[in-house]
Amino acid sequence: MFENNELSPDALPSVESVSWLSIDPRFISRERAKVMIVTLILVSGIGLLHGILVFAFRQAGIEFSLWWLWLIVIAVTIPLFTWPSISIRHKGYVLREKDIVYKSGVVWRTVTAVPFNRIQHVEKSSTPLDRRYGLASLQLFTAGGSGGDLKIDGLPAKTAEKLRVFILGEIGSSIEQD
Repeated sequence: MFENNELSPDALPSVESVSWLSIDPRFISRERAKVMIVTLILVSGIGLLHGILVFAFRQAGIEFSLWWLWLIVIAVTIPLFTWPSISIRHKGYVLREKDIVYKSGVVWRTVTAVPFNRIQHVEKSSTPLDRRYGLASLQLFTAGGSGGDLKIDGLPAKTAEKLRVFILGEIGSSIEQD
């Protein structure tokens, strides 16, 4: 016989009561390095454009400057450079018996729980910049999703590999139990 008993919201477990594991602090340096690389490319491009335009317009006797572009670069780079140290405090994950939970977001906060029995594929990846800082990302794929359903950036590479192996073991044991 089918039963569907009512549950009290007060009896539900609280996500706040779990012990969140934080993202590796080296992730801040990695994100800042990424900002600096992009800024360097942008500054080089603007400098080249400025040089070409000044040379071209000087031939025509027209004076002009792109000083306002440099202000835009500074106005954008400073917040992007400081953002990682703000956002990392709001990121964390917890591994539980039947799922993995990830939280993120400073303004728009999200908490995502992915049950092991729904995971089809686990991927550990690292960019050259990640490898420079000894970091990796873990991406979990579930049925029906076109992309990864959960991606945790900023994990120590060894931790990401241990999590990947553990989750793959859990996937295998849940398949065997079905």
